Amino acid sequence: MARIELLSPRLANQIAAGEVVERPASVIKELLENSLDAGAERIDIDVEQGGVKLLRVRDDGSGIVQDDLPLALSRHATSKIRDLDDLERVATLGFRGEALASVSSVSRLTLTSCTAEADQAWQVETEGRDMQPQLQPAAHPRGTTVEVRDLFFNTPARRKFLRTEKTEFSHLEEVVKRLALSRFDVAFNLRHNGRTVFSLRPAHGEQEARRRVASVCGPAFVEQSLSIDSERSGLRLWGWVGLPTFSRSQADLQYFFVNGRMIKDKLVVHAVRQAYRDVLFNGRHPTFVLFLEVDPAVVDVNVHPTKHEVRFRDGRMVHDFLFSTLHRALAAQRPGDPPGADGLAGESVPPATASTGVAAGVFSGQGRMSLQEPPASWSSPSAYQPERPSIAEVSGSLSGYSALYNAQPAGVVPAEQGDQQDVPPLGYAIAQLHGVYILAESAQGLVVVDMHAAHERITYERLKLAMDQEGLRGQPLLVPESLAVSQREADCAEEHADWFARLGFELQRLGPEMLGIREIPALLRQADAVQLVRDVLSDLLEYGTSDRIEAHRNELLSTMACHGSVRANRRLTLTEMNALLRDMEQTERSGQCNHGRPTWTQMGMVELDKLFLRGR
Repeated sequence: MARIELLSPRLANQIAAGEVVERPASVIKELLENSLDAGAERIDIDVEQGGVKLLRVRDDGSGIVQDDLPLALSRHATSKIRDLDDLERVATLGFRGEALASVSSVSRLTLTSCTAEADQAWQVETEGRDMQPQLQPAAHPRGTTVEVRDLFFNTPARRKFLRTEKTEFSHLEEVVKRLALSRFDVAFNLRHNGRTVFSLRPAHGEQEARRRVASVCGPAFVEQSLSIDSERSGLRLWGWVGLPTFSRSQADLQYFFVNGRMIKDKLVVHAVRQAYRDVLFNGRHPTFVLFLEVDPAVVDVNVHPTKHEVRFRDGRMVHDFLFSTLHRALAAQRPGDPPGADGLAGESVPPATASTGVAAGVFSGQGRMSLQEPPASWSSPSAYQPERPSIAEVSGSLSGYSALYNAQPAGVVPAEQGDQQDVPPLGYAIAQLHGVYILAESAQGLVVVDMHAAHERITYERLKLAMDQEGLRGQPLLVPESLAVSQREADCAEEHADWFARLGFELQRLGPEMLGIREIPALLRQADAVQLVRDVLSDLLEYGTSDRIEAHRNELLSTMACHGSVRANRRLTLTEMNALLRDMEQTERSGQCNHGRPTWTQMGMVELDKLFLRGR
């Protein structure tokens, strides 16, 4: 082997650049984070040729003093941390002190800055070839401008890996959008090849914040999402979650921030997917813009050069908090729920004129949602409160709808004869269409319900409730099964023995790397017990929790509900149809069936009038 030598500063910086600077979007991320850390209230970004020819970021932040300008281009030079204690409580976006040095090593960089106390601005220039900064006076208002030209001009091999101008700019634009979502109080202006792409003004109020989210994510997302704000055990989660029917074919509308830092974390993804599990159509992805606020001391942001990943000190607590908050938010949304009284937004999104689970997924009056107790029962004479039958009672009565639901209570009158304020959200049934759909008249207009899908959700939720009350009963195996595992997995199984027992499993440790399965849940007797235990242990080790047993149980209950629900061409009386509508108003997640399909849609009178050109 060759002798060991120190790398030259130029080569060391270019190696570091390979970790930090992947493409123009990487440069913009680092520069914008520096601007935000400097307290900027306005940031202007100019880009040419997708960022390869020019990247210019100008802010009105605190600026850099003259003597620090050359030092700012040195590796491991930063104003954001001083000692190990600072590293354990990082409160800024940037802190490594490598970004500017890495960028300057693969570009022609000019840094101009002026502080509020300085008489004039100063400018420092450097090129990747010699890395020698040159300092000179300049004209510049308070703040900083960083100009990066000819990216990768001295590393042609890296430049070959860049994509087309359109592709590179799309990546860059996405980075700017993420940071614009992270700081509503800062103005962002983006220009590409002299053309203004967007101009986002500071958003200080709730409506302005919603307007910025609509500008970045589209107005449909804001109209078809729930606003949440929940706090527990030093954790606060707020933001917007899309309704299940406003899902995407790709995970391209998912923004999650921890203390203002955009991250992509598998623990977060798992918690969100778990919360949407019962309401998301197969192969679809949820949409959300969520902000998690935690004590900086309990989250480690120094785990990846690009700072896209974090590590939580108590990952299980964070996972459970995310899951429970989103799970309750989605479950509590029922037809006709009024906007919540608490939370981030302060005012609701104006309700759409047409509600539809197919195209829009919005509910009548849908807007902000308060994570308090579920809404009280309807106080009108038509209020309907379902009983809580046992599993045997539910499964034994699935053959007939009227056997499962009470008759329409006395006092129910058609919508046109009663007070419009007393009309329930889904109105009163007026007809059945082709034995498949229920047509109902509501205070807003026409409601169409897929009776099988709706009944399937109601039955499924009742089965789950009954199962939660009765628990999962164990069934001993005639021949216990042995399972070879690692010592870490065996320790995990022993540690969670009581948890497994409550779920109907009896596990016995037969050796350092051997488990015995003596009992499994009776409801899951057809499942592969060995593989199920393996999967559960894998989840427990990775996330600190597992929902696989519940998922298998729910799959079976869903099948039971599907086969036991009313079928197409089954003629229902008005009494039975109205009972179904009242149950939908009381049932969690009633907007979607067990498979994520919408169960109802609504057209308001305004939309109906438009169809027939009334009022023109």
